[in-house]
Order: sequence, then C-alpha cells, then structure tokens
Amino acid sequence: MSDYEVLEMGGFDEWREHYGGFRPETSRDGRRVVDHDIAMQYIGMTSNAFEAGEEAGYWHRHSRIEELYVFLAGRGQMGLNDAVVDVGPGTVIRVAQGVWRTWRSLPDSPDGLRWLCIRAGGYELPQLPDDSERDPDRPAPW
Repeated sequence: MSDYEVLEMGGFDEWREHYGGFRPETSRDGRRVVDHDIAMQYIGMTSNAFEAGEEAGYWHRHSRIEELYVFLAGRGQMGLNDAVVDVGPGTVIRVAQGVWRTWRSLPDSPDGLRWLCIRAGGYELPQLPDDSERDPDRPAPW
C-alpha cells in the first residue's frame, strides 16, 4: 500500500455517471465505492448521487460497521429505524451498528441528492488523537 494516493472523483454533476456497488446485484448508477479505487486500511467510503425523487428502495443495517453520512448537495430524507430525518447540505448523520437505514432524494430536490458514506469498523478512536506529531519548524511546501 502506498503512503498516499490521489483520486479525482469529479464534480457533483459527474457523480451520477459512476456505477458501482459491493456486489453485482447491489450495484447502481450514481454510486462509487471509493475504497475499491484507493487502498484503505481502516475505513471505507462511497460517493452517492440520486436524482430528484429517487430512493434506495431497500433498508439495510450492519452488525459490525459504523457509518457516517455526510450530505453535500440536494434535499432528501433518511429513514432510521422508526424515524425520518430531513437531510441537506451540511447534514452529518452517524449510524451505529444494528440501526436500519434507507434514504431518498425529495421529488423537488433542485440538484438531486449528493452524499458521502464513510464506513469504519474495528477499534474505537481515542478522545484526542494520541499518535499526532507536529513539526513547527518544517517549512511549508508552497
């Protein structure tokens, strides 16, 4: 695994052109499984694009994976167990293991719904990053 990798995903208007999923039967337009394109060790991420009025059409939950949904554009809703939460640019939702979830873009969403889903499993992170090291004397590269 490289020390770092760069992936250009394109602008929001290009996300709909992506096609992907974790298995052939779960692949769809507007999804890119970023961790299939970049080697990730402890996290995973998908980029997602729904057109106005589009919905997942299914519920799912995880037994080991925690997910963080970061909504970037458009208007929509998430179903979380028995609750419905409105989402839009700037909404961030953490979903724990065992919670049923689904989502949709509202029919009148001006740009469709765009979001990132960040997945993680494994170890809890400490309250403060304890593996950080600063070098105030190192010059900036620009």
